Amino acid sequence: MKMNKVLIANRGEIARRIIRTLKKMNIKSVAVYSEADKNAPFVLEADEAVLIGPAPSAQSYLVEDKIIQVAKELNVDAIHPGYGFLAENSGFARRLKKENITLIGPSPEAMDLMGDKITAKQTVKEYGVPLVPGIDKEITDISEAKEIAEKIGFPILVKASAGGGGKGMRLVEKMEDLEEQMKLAQSEARSSFGNDAVFIEKFVSKPRHIEIQIFADNHGNIIHLHERECSIQRRHQKVIEEAPSAVVTPELREEMGKAACNVAKSCNYSGAGTVEFLLDADMNFYFLEMNTRIQVEHPVTEEITGLDLIELQIRVARNEVLPIKQEEVKLNGHAMEVRVYAEDALNNFTPDIGILKRYRKPTADYIRIDDAFEEGMEIPIYYDPMIAKLVTWGKNREESIERMIQAIDEFEISGLKTTLDFGKYVMKHEAFRSGDFDTNFVKTYFSDPSVLNHAQEEEKRALEATIGELWKGVVENKNKEFVSEKID
Repeated sequence: MKMNKVLIANRGEIARRIIRTLKKMNIKSVAVYSEADKNAPFVLEADEAVLIGPAPSAQSYLVEDKIIQVAKELNVDAIHPGYGFLAENSGFARRLKKENITLIGPSPEAMDLMGDKITAKQTVKEYGVPLVPGIDKEITDISEAKEIAEKIGFPILVKASAGGGGKGMRLVEKMEDLEEQMKLAQSEARSSFGNDAVFIEKFVSKPRHIEIQIFADNHGNIIHLHERECSIQRRHQKVIEEAPSAVVTPELREEMGKAACNVAKSCNYSGAGTVEFLLDADMNFYFLEMNTRIQVEHPVTEEITGLDLIELQIRVARNEVLPIKQEEVKLNGHAMEVRVYAEDALNNFTPDIGILKRYRKPTADYIRIDDAFEEGMEIPIYYDPMIAKLVTWGKNREESIERMIQAIDEFEISGLKTTLDFGKYVMKHEAFRSGDFDTNFVKTYFSDPSVLNHAQEEEKRALEATIGELWKGVVENKNKEFVSEKID
């Protein structure tokens, strides 16, 4: 299948990331952009760029008609949706199919099956994939919800069927709170997704968020590329990721990999996908959901496997056979990723939009930075406030952590607050370094943000003490030289 020109229906760092691979593969790139992004690096780096509307995404990046119109006018062969926006929109995928434009992603049917959490659970259940104890059907009646909750046992989670990003999710610890929390979950689900369907499942204590990167082609081949640990989260959204996990053994990795591949089989999947699991304190794992797109955190998988996941997506979309077999997938070293958000970690991670007055990136062979901005640019208020993804690789986990701390120290950003200090706090925390942590890390160790101030003060005192010792040594050495000169 020919693919001479690809339109990127996205923005920011993922648009730049896709353009890099397109250049490597000698494929022309087309960027679409909003008025807020007219001076963005991805617009300048694309072979062609077209303005598609005002800053709000509802008037630009989410307007299917405009994107399809540009694709047809510029004779585009395929569209890469990145992540977010239209990436998991099955209606958009169907429209592209009708227009004879290839979507670099899975089929709309697979998106539909995996896009609804209840349908997804019912689909993978037939393939023996482990599920969290609960009910895999929509609940609207509070009486029925109470019966189910009593059977499962508290604590439970009420979750939006069409949910994501922590929206429409409520933890309920006792029966008398169930009705109110269920109504709140339904209300949030309705306003966020236009669908107030919820379901109930057992709350897993001390859960770890482990996800498996899978790839499937159109010729029946499915492989997994090991796991990523994504347990450090705020508001149920990831802030730090690593690959591989500190606690997953080779045996568990193989078991989870097989389960993830079975999820792909269950929906006749094609392309890049991520199967998310919860891992409990006893190392039992349960299917959570499948993301039918490339993930934000894909760089850590690329760093430990040496594979270009965007290139693999494009090859599968061109109907090629996957160029790598399961036994050829290697695991080399350890990679860390800190998402550098324009957020104030000391104020509940509130977005802190502003201008990058100073933006100097660390440079070393083991550092990778996927970013979207340059010094002097403003972080738009209309989109996710991520400035960059800071990634380090090391021969082992400890080296990767130490290199991340050094990279954070060398990253110079001023003009707004960022999550860099939080990232450093996590890297130096005993629980994280030991591997004994879960998705409650922020709640457990960071519920009082003064801990970050305390950590910074301790570091400052240690630095001052080190400088003092060094200066004392210099003075003593100078005194010795002076005495020596007098004696001579």
